Amino acid sequence: MLEASRPGWRLDETGWKMTVTFASVGIPSAAEIPPEVDVDTILAHLAMDHVYVPKGDDPSDLESVVADTRDQGISLSVVVVPGNPSPDSSLRDLATEVGKAEHGTVLVLSDDWAGTYSETFSRYRLEKAEDIAKNRHGGHSVEATRAFVQSLEANPIISWTVFTYVLLAGLLVVTGGLYLVKRRRADAAATHVAGDPIR
Repeated sequence: MLEASRPGWRLDETGWKMTVTFASVGIPSAAEIPPEVDVDTILAHLAMDHVYVPKGDDPSDLESVVADTRDQGISLSVVVVPGNPSPDSSLRDLATEVGKAEHGTVLVLSDDWAGTYSETFSRYRLEKAEDIAKNRHGGHSVEATRAFVQSLEANPIISWTVFTYVLLAGLLVVTGGLYLVKRRRADAAATHVAGDPIR
């Protein structure tokens, strides 16, 4: 144990300085939407055909993909932004902001990155589909959207709900089997003890 009264043991005598920092652990940061993006303009375009592309780009192919996807039951809206806004997480923030007004599933594409939001699909499935849509390079938003939708439509290899039920059922069978074995051994031991003559 350190003695504060001993010379040389006090921090102010050793020359050491302690800096106290206040970390923001557990405090979510504010949403960062790319500065050159106007959410109101995007929402106005999405209200018409669920597609927003930068001025001068032809949205017709993308509108066709989105319309087909919506016909298949996925309420998809796609936003394309120019370049690669920094940080890339701003695309997810933009997708979340748009999703609060549009609802359904929102895909935001930049030249190389993607951000998503959905009320329907899990974050795991969204990020898996997002990874497939990324790195298609500028001008390939139709291809990226198709890849994203195909990944969402693909049945997961493992249904975790079914896996959990099977695991629980197996656990119940094993537990019940062990109980029966233990019960038979106890009955056999009791019968054996009762059948032994006293010497």
